[in-house]
Amino acid sequence: MSAFSRKLIIWHAHAGRHDLPWQQQPSPYRIWVSEIMLQQTRVPTVLRYYPRFIERFADLASLAAASEHEVLALWSGLGYYARARNLHACARHLCQHHGGEFPRTAAALATLPGIGRSTAAAIAAFAFGERAAILDGNVKRILCRCFAVEGFPGEKTTEQHLWQLAESLLPAPMDATPQAMAAYTQAQMDLGATLCTRTRPDCPRCPLVDDCRARADDRVQELPAPRPKKTTPLRHAALALVRDMDGRILLLQRPATGIWGGLYSLPECQCLPAALARTLPAHAAARLQHAFTHFRLTLEVFALMLPQTAPLSLRGADGLAPQHWLAPEELANAPLPAPIRRILATLVTANR
Repeated sequence: MSAFSRKLIIWHAHAGRHDLPWQQQPSPYRIWVSEIMLQQTRVPTVLRYYPRFIERFADLASLAAASEHEVLALWSGLGYYARARNLHACARHLCQHHGGEFPRTAAALATLPGIGRSTAAAIAAFAFGERAAILDGNVKRILCRCFAVEGFPGEKTTEQHLWQLAESLLPAPMDATPQAMAAYTQAQMDLGATLCTRTRPDCPRCPLVDDCRARADDRVQELPAPRPKKTTPLRHAALALVRDMDGRILLLQRPATGIWGGLYSLPECQCLPAALARTLPAHAAARLQHAFTHFRLTLEVFALMLPQTAPLSLRGADGLAPQHWLAPEELANAPLPAPIRRILATLVTANR
């Protein structure tokens, strides 16, 4: 066994995380759900969503049988909604083409919707004990510091080098028992999440402190190399909070692709019929900024009351969007993006 993997496994036995919900009564299904949720999301956030998701969808069959609407509603607020749609699609694919069973290798898992190379390796290691390397954000940071890897980890050449390094550090085949692979895989995640953090790393407590080149060269704060700076684009959207005389709110289902894919949102003002758009107030009832990965979005919301509920002809790039009139008490179970939920809580729910 490499000194790197041996030190991490020993450290994990006494200092790693052993009480996470998906570690209790683990199954390929529960491991898969947790790994998808943990993509681009920290453990404390996932802990708020995972239990209720598993309570509603206890197994693969129940998830596959659910509607996308219900899956998105339980995912609402967790972000990166393509993960939820892929999770649902993957569950249906496994039930239809794999007899409701997960493939047992990382290579086969990586062919399924929403499962990339690193996620597939993590599932295979935890669920089936496969000797497979992971390379999530935590592992990239550890390797860049410990081995003084130059270059932004998201750049293709640097990432390829990190994959080669990650595979070279795996426990030797004779040592790679299922227990060792699960411990080693979890140890990497835990070390990056608790000690080798992006800011203020706790180097004195790190099991790799004597081997870390960034520590030896006083470069811990420099590595990994940051993403090359780009100007963050700013976008603006004007939304209409349209209510009828019964207090119901008009929501549109967004296209499956793009931001908030498949979720319900307020209609954009530019999509309203011209006669209705002319009745919009001059001043917004609410204004909110929301940061996405690659841009910032400013939302302005204009409130409007209709004399009666009727289907509206809403102009959009994808034609007529599905319309839903929801009462305020129905909003809690609707698949809403977090910014829209906050707006509605301010303008509707709080004023009921």
